[in-house]
Amino acid sequence: MFDIDPSLLIQQLSYQPDSPMIFSSGIFLFLFLGFTLIYCLLATAEARRNGENAQRMGWRILFVTLFSYYFYYKSSGLFFWLLALVTTSDYFIAKAIAQVKEKGGAAKTLVVLSLILDLGLLVFFKYTNFLGESICTLLTDCGIHVPSAISGSYLQEVVWQPRDIFLPVGISFFTFQSLSYTIDVYRGNIRPLNRLLDYAFYVSFFPQLVAGPIVRARDFIPQIRRPLVVTEQMFGTGVFFILAGLFKKAVISDYISINFVERIFDQPDLYSGLENLLAVYGYTLQIYCDFSGYSDMAIGIALLLGFQFPKNFDSPYKSASITEFWRRWHISLSSWLKDYLYISLGGNRHGKIRQYFNLLMTMLLGGLWHGASLNFILWGGIHGVLLCLDKMWHSVCKVLSPLTYLPSKHNPNPTKNWFVVLTGGLITFHLVAACWVLFRASSFGIAEQVFHQIFYKFEPQIFLQWCTSYKAVALLMLVGYVLHFMPEFLSVKAKDFVTRCPLVVKALLIVILVWIVIQIKSSDVQPFIYFQF
Repeated sequence: MFDIDPSLLIQQLSYQPDSPMIFSSGIFLFLFLGFTLIYCLLATAEARRNGENAQRMGWRILFVTLFSYYFYYKSSGLFFWLLALVTTSDYFIAKAIAQVKEKGGAAKTLVVLSLILDLGLLVFFKYTNFLGESICTLLTDCGIHVPSAISGSYLQEVVWQPRDIFLPVGISFFTFQSLSYTIDVYRGNIRPLNRLLDYAFYVSFFPQLVAGPIVRARDFIPQIRRPLVVTEQMFGTGVFFILAGLFKKAVISDYISINFVERIFDQPDLYSGLENLLAVYGYTLQIYCDFSGYSDMAIGIALLLGFQFPKNFDSPYKSASITEFWRRWHISLSSWLKDYLYISLGGNRHGKIRQYFNLLMTMLLGGLWHGASLNFILWGGIHGVLLCLDKMWHSVCKVLSPLTYLPSKHNPNPTKNWFVVLTGGLITFHLVAACWVLFRASSFGIAEQVFHQIFYKFEPQIFLQWCTSYKAVALLMLVGYVLHFMPEFLSVKAKDFVTRCPLVVKALLIVILVWIVIQIKSSDVQPFIYFQF
């Protein structure tokens, strides 16, 4: 009756380097249905045993952990051993830190050990070729000659031979997440876990494993062993976030990327300045929809499983300043860099000059975290400079703050200065968009061509022709920006509407969205942009 090819099935269930499993892929939807069935059966068994004994046994936790490791295997193959290594080592290091502190000893050496292990793995897999090439270029530029390993003579030019090193998906995320756990134990913010399984569950939890958000241990660990409860509100909100994330990623981001943005950034000199500018606006929308779409789906799936993640994006392009932008963009990473890097460097405790230096270093390293390229370092450095200038501006010109007056004990509710908000928002948006050019361009030369076309070959008269040629792209860009900038209360109403809908209506909404995705899909499912980080 059913003509099923076992070899094809095994192939689909095995790791495929060219198509890692992501939330918007068909194979994930198929596996997630089976996962949900078993998960619900285990949850029902817990409830029948009044939860307590079942929680101690941890069958549900073990099942989710095993599925999470399989999910990572489908993303990075046999490199799931890296995830197991980081998990096991940091679990025992954290326990050792707590024991040493109880005896009054200095546990800093153990924290350094965790740093060396986690960051060492990250540096090896992500930055070996970048560092090797940079060092060789520096030696050559400085005229430093090194002996050849073959002939023994001195080389006039030192050339780095790139190593074929696979970059495991999400290594930047789970190393940062695990590292925050050992640091928090050292700082006394949390106590170490007594079960390795619980810690493995926390680090590997599949909704946020490969692209965040970076969930703090103190927020997530208390949820692991508590009785499973998925309220109607949680279920409805989860469905809304999954729908919103899928629409952002599979409809808006993928379509404008494949059909417009990639073409421009591949050869910007073949297109007018207007088309280059529209491509910059397109990528600005694309990267937001791509990454916030993943975060939305991760938050939604976690809610369906009974776990709550913090918000990771808060309409960042509505920001009236670059400081506000970084409070709204990739909140989990921004807060991680603030708590574990900026504050560790001294924060704002040692005067203005030191504060600006700490800001700049934090953003430079944040840029390097995004990728092993000078483009990313420059991108982070420019944001660091902009943050410093923003703080200088608001410390000198408090009258031009986005708030007409700052909150005080006599007047706790500040009023917005709408002229400053709109002006600051317009400037901030275009500064951020200009920086995204460095983020997207494959080289400085490509970025230079984009800006050259915009400033010297603009040709605004072809706008209507562009709208005609790229009707679907123009429509989706318009829809994307309208949805992003619409008032917050409308977003809340949309979420409440989906939450209150009957289950049949929720299922119908999902079917309609999947149908739309199938209709507009012009190629294979596109990986999330942040998979490369």
